[in-house]
Amino acid sequence: MSLAHAVLTSLIEKSSSGYDLARRFDKSIGYFWHATHQQIYRELARMEAAGWIESSSAPDAGKTRKREYRVLSAGRAELARWACEPSAPMDLRDEFMVKLRADAALGEIDLRDELRRRIALHQEKLAHYRAIEQRDFLHGKPLSREARIHHMILKKGILLEEGSIAWGAEMLAVLE
Repeated sequence: MSLAHAVLTSLIEKSSSGYDLARRFDKSIGYFWHATHQQIYRELARMEAAGWIESSSAPDAGKTRKREYRVLSAGRAELARWACEPSAPMDLRDEFMVKLRADAALGEIDLRDELRRRIALHQEKLAHYRAIEQRDFLHGKPLSREARIHHMILKKGILLEEGSIAWGAEMLAVLE
């Protein structure tokens, strides 16, 4: 996946200034596709040069150079083309797994504290995801198709965190 497609998705959801886009990105797509604000700004420039988006002076720009970006038909077509391409399943590239293999090979590394730290981080993220779920999706009202899709994406994050916590607890028992 390219950052351009993540940015296009965010801009289709809502035209934004680069700053507002980067902040929104951090709170949504950024949970599963991280990018720095600088990377987002560079991508906006590339996408504008490609004719996928256009910018204009933001209504609240005043005397600043603040720009608001919106997706053009070429950008919509690119996002639709990309979305129809097959995607590879997520690869597990986790440095900690290699450290565990090293522990198994050497037999003398104590990784329990690191594992406990990682479990705590997964618990924090799970609590955050559940708070979002409670706030945005569990209010008893029927959800639109768009909201149901967003909820299912969040549920995948919840399941990943729950699985990581369960695996961590089981691995901790092996290490003790």
